[in-house]
Amino acid sequence: MSQKRIRISAEPVVMEAELNQSETAQRIWNALPIEAPGNIWGDEIYFSIPVEAETDDAQEVVELGELAYWPPGTAFCIFFGPTPMSRGAEIRPASPVNVVGKLLGDPKMFKQVSDGTVVTIDQISDK
Repeated sequence: MSQKRIRISAEPVVMEAELNQSETAQRIWNALPIEAPGNIWGDEIYFSIPVEAETDDAQEVVELGELAYWPPGTAFCIFFGPTPMSRGAEIRPASPVNVVGKLLGDPKMFKQVSDGTVVTIDQISDK
């Protein structure tokens, strides 16, 4: 299986990630590069992207460092800690999301990113 690697840049953080084999991840890959101002919600960065996808094996709780697509907001999400919806240490999106990949570095680095910072996602390779 091929691994789709991407680079996420949000000043001052630049980190690689891997997309999974889901249909939603493929749609995101096909739409790259994407650039948009990020919104901060707890320890999550999200922003609208030009991708439409239905709910696909959506999850109510995600893991640290997972990347997801939020169907109601056509948004790309980067999870680096609890959100306002979390209970305890869990990471809970506003509503179920399609997990599309995982960061390949320390997710907590994204705590340095400010609300409104432009986030860029580029393709690195399709190996």
